[in-house]
Amino acid sequence: MKQIEGGVTAPKGFKAAVAAAGIKYQGRCDMAMLTCEVPCECAGTFTSNVVKAACVQWDQKLVYSGKPMQAVVINSGIANACTGQEGWNACEATAKAVEEALGIPYDTVAVASTGVIGMQLPVEKLVGGVQSMSTDLSASGEAATAASRAIMTTDTVNKEIAVCFEVGGKTVTLGGMSKGSGMIHPNMCTMLGFLTTDLAIDKALMQEALGEVVKDTFNMITVDGDTSTNDTLLLMADGLAGNEQISEKNKDYDAFKEALFYVCRYLARRMASDGEGATKLFEAKVVNARSKEDARTLSRAIVASNLSKAAIYGCDANFGRFLCAMGYSGAQFDQNDVELFFESSEGRLQVFDRGTPLSFDEEVAAKLLAAKEVTIFVDMHEGDAEATAWGCDLTYDYVKINADYRS
Repeated sequence: MKQIEGGVTAPKGFKAAVAAAGIKYQGRCDMAMLTCEVPCECAGTFTSNVVKAACVQWDQKLVYSGKPMQAVVINSGIANACTGQEGWNACEATAKAVEEALGIPYDTVAVASTGVIGMQLPVEKLVGGVQSMSTDLSASGEAATAASRAIMTTDTVNKEIAVCFEVGGKTVTLGGMSKGSGMIHPNMCTMLGFLTTDLAIDKALMQEALGEVVKDTFNMITVDGDTSTNDTLLLMADGLAGNEQISEKNKDYDAFKEALFYVCRYLARRMASDGEGATKLFEAKVVNARSKEDARTLSRAIVASNLSKAAIYGCDANFGRFLCAMGYSGAQFDQNDVELFFESSEGRLQVFDRGTPLSFDEEVAAKLLAAKEVTIFVDMHEGDAEATAWGCDLTYDYVKINADYRS
């Protein structure tokens, strides 16, 4: 597997375009469209929030129907959540605009929205955006990058990646883009994500692989403890790489799943490090836990704790914050088995050893915690399971951003 230039348009058959539709933002592109020259097998995972945006319901219906997917239209600025029948009508109007412009059946068009909850989308601007984008579709890397930027809200950087790998003697490409900066918490995290591949693979196997990979990537990041109404991750596979279709779990399936994990992990980490107001990526790695679920629970608890996040922001080596979060996580363990370390590009420092605090140089610890990426490494000494979670520090700017989000 090799990381390559490009994003969602890197695989064969995919194109992208953007438009400045003026949905909420002025002077910037706020719509993106992805299309494929052929119908695609599709898979998806969605928010666990009971309050689901109209676009989430639309996409769930499409993914679960077994129909192919051939296009996705995304808007930023307004979430189309808590919008009733009018919100559903906006989804339908957008999809039908694609059908009219490109001849792609409307019931194979996915839609996604991100932004303010409780506002109605201006349908005429959505339709106008689709019409504009339909004449600008391109397979270029520039088009992919523009699409990854158009879907941003409070994100400060775009998030995209592409990789290639071998399947049955054929070179297969997998590309992706995502957005997410606030309202991020496991199950799923607050995000929109779009993955494209020219692999030929059975739909059920693709859905299974995506569901498993999400557990250790997008479901392991948190920014603020809030799970959105709009979380959507879609995967489209058009089969144009020419490989024999993957129809069982074999070495080709494993190669795909490895690439899928790499792409999703990369995008998840980028989202965590770009949390609203964040200055650092905050990672927690738990090893030698009793079970995989315990490892996930413990690592997520560490990065989700506001006290832990504040300590990371302040470069405060208060390791008790992290042990406390582990203690209320719900996982059972003996604190007298636990070792805890700080890690970063500045080095590694053990601060807790099997129930006993260790003496350490506060200046050394503060320098280590001041790095752009900080890891809390925990050895449970109770099994062989491990997991890693990602978050960010909690800063004054987080409050500022969310105090006037609708402005």
